[in-house]
Formats: sequence, structure tokens, C-alpha cells
Amino acid sequence: MLTRRGGYLRWRSDGSVPAASEQLQRDGWALLPGVLSPERVEELAVEIAAVYDSVPADRRRPERTAGELEQFRYEMLNRSAACRAVVGERAILDVVEPLLGEDCHVIANTAWRNPADVEHTHGGGRWHIDAGPHVPLPDGVRWDPAIPHPTFAVAAHVLLQDCPAPCGPTGVIPGSHLSGRPPPRDRLDDPQLDWEGRGPTVLEARAGDVQLFVSDVWHRRMPTGPGDTGRFFLQVHYGRRDLAQRVRTTAEVNHLEPTVAAEIDDPRQRTLLGLHPPFFYDG
Repeated sequence: MLTRRGGYLRWRSDGSVPAASEQLQRDGWALLPGVLSPERVEELAVEIAAVYDSVPADRRRPERTAGELEQFRYEMLNRSAACRAVVGERAILDVVEPLLGEDCHVIANTAWRNPADVEHTHGGGRWHIDAGPHVPLPDGVRWDPAIPHPTFAVAAHVLLQDCPAPCGPTGVIPGSHLSGRPPPRDRLDDPQLDWEGRGPTVLEARAGDVQLFVSDVWHRRMPTGPGDTGRFFLQVHYGRRDLAQRVRTTAEVNHLEPTVAAEIDDPRQRTLLGLHPPFFYDG
């Protein structure tokens, strides 16, 4: 567990850490029940629904179908006061700050509205990790349990409607964030994937609950079933201060003069100077 003192991250030794923080570090996930009251859920849902009605789908990932693009609205902290309020909810920050530092910041903020009973090619429907792994390990090497595993980013899903098993809740594989590798490519669609004998934990949740998981844990949307009513939630990614924000794409927000950016054609030079194609967090 960490704290920022004198400009540097240091071990936090006072022992005053929420159990959910310890679970996030140990298992890679935690569930915070009842973070938002029904009234706040309604306020947030109304504001986000209004954004869907007034802001066209962002085509930052043009390879996706129109139906896939319509499921997302990005940079919600720029579009809703209720979203700006919830990303600073102390019930969330009290859990993630011991892992990321008190100066962690929001690196992405996207609304998800997955329709019911639709075969989804996106919506997180295959096992994946969000960037990383931040500490890659070679085959045959296991993380030393005596060393606390560092956390670089944490995803929070603020549920705006109930998400029982038929709706395809997020599933996580506990402990897989310690693997130092992404999920095996030949099992990305296997709902029974495991890591060292531990299979998926399905994060069924109710409106107002918050699902938390670290960026390196293997996770996916689990298969839907009869009675699926879709999913509706606000996603917030918190990252260490050292991680750049991905609220907007680097094509929109970068440190280059426009004339310089327009001159760069070589793909490697573009990424070297900070012009990256959208992918994790901003796509």
C-alpha cells in the first residue's frame, strides 16, 4: 500500500487501509455495494442518457460497426456534472488511493450502454487485460508472494441498472493479475478459463454498486442468457500520476504544434512524439 510523501511514493505503514484495497491488491477485484443512493443513480442515469441523445457516437475506432460505436460515449467528465461528481466519490477514492497514490487521476471516463439480447462483438466479450501487463513475466516465472504486486490502473464500473447473471456481468479471474501475461490466445472465448486453478468470479451487482478491478487482471463480459436486459454503467479508469490521461485521443490532445503534427508521416515517429492510435482507455 502506498502514500505520496516528499514527492515520492512510499510504503504506507499505518495499517489504516480498507479491506477492499487489500482485496484489490491480493485478488485483483473488489465490489463496493450501495455506493450511490437510488436518487443519485437516477440523476446520473438521466444525465448520461441525455448525452447519448445529444452527442453522436464517436468514430475514434472506425473499424467498429455503427451498432458497436453507439454503445459508448467518451470523456463523460466533460459532458455531465453528475459524472464529475461521481469520479471523486470518496467511497471509491478511499479504496484506490492506497494502491495508486493520493495524486492518482482519471485517465479515462466512458459510458457504456449495451443493448439487450444482441450478439456483441465488442462490449468486452472476450478475456483481456486493460493495457499492460505492467510487469511482464517470462514463462515459468511466478510473482514472489512476499512482494506486494504494484498496481498502475484501476477500473471502476458504476452500475446504473441491475446486472444479474443473465445480463453478462463482468467476470474476473482472481489472482491472474499476478501472472505477468495476457490471457492465452486460444482460450479468449472460454467462459471457464482459469489461472492456476482459480476460475472466473462473476461480479453480479445492483444499481448503485461499484465494481473495481485492476488493469492487469484477466476480465471480460460473461455470456448473456435468457432475461438479459442489457448493461448500463459509467466506467472510470484511475491511474497513477505517472500515466498519461486518455480522456481524449492523442490526435486531439498532444504537445505538438499543429504544423509539426501534420508533417509527421512515419508511424514510429508519430508514436515516438506522442501521436498514438486509440486503443486501451481512449478507444
